[in-house]
Amino acid sequence: MTRAALASWGSAPAARDSRSSLFKLAVRWGRPVVITAMLGAGVLLVAAPGCGSEGIGDPCIPEQEYDRNFLGFDEKEVNVESKSFQCRTRLCLVNHFRGRVSCPYGQGPDGEPPPGGTSCTVPGTDTPIEGAKDPATNDFVDQRKKSSVSPQCVDRSAEKTVYCSCRCADINGQRPSDQTFCDCPDGFVCERLVTSIGQGNEGLTGSYCIKANTKYDPTTACTQGDCDPNDPARKCD
Repeated sequence: MTRAALASWGSAPAARDSRSSLFKLAVRWGRPVVITAMLGAGVLLVAAPGCGSEGIGDPCIPEQEYDRNFLGFDEKEVNVESKSFQCRTRLCLVNHFRGRVSCPYGQGPDGEPPPGGTSCTVPGTDTPIEGAKDPATNDFVDQRKKSSVSPQCVDRSAEKTVYCSCRCADINGQRPSDQTFCDCPDGFVCERLVTSIGQGNEGLTGSYCIKANTKYDPTTACTQGDCDPNDPARKCD
């Protein structure tokens, strides 16, 4: 899937204009973090919807990437975006992925592109990606990173780790009749990814369909080099 195709897929009006109804969950390796979408004065908490196998593996661009200040994901985290309007399964999975789906080769602290690459922009637009700044001083909040976006890892590129998925088992690997689960199609396996997200939101814990042979191993992940537009063996777009 090319960068341009991904940008086109993720920039559909229904995807961009309906962010207020999204629920996002980020789980750091060993430390869960819950992110909820605000709806008016309240907080919208939803359980993962049921789904069939149709659409599992379709590409998706996480909603965070439409924020010009978002500098990318961390490979130590899992992000589950429920109510995704880009996915027929209604769920966009980010499975231990680094960087931005829409910018495979990253950029430098001043927004400069890598040799042979282009600077990062909000998908479907020319708006540059820029690190968060203090509105009072206009200084970068993170003086070390500034506008840096890490390149994707060759072994955990977006094609292998970011796509539409669905919940295939609960936290215990079971499929109780009072909940809805999906069957993983050929080429996918049911893998436990989310172990805890806090009280009242256990409907998103459990296992999700992931591409076969892409299980995260913290001892070997991102050890095969960065995606590089100048190296045919490490191109990721």
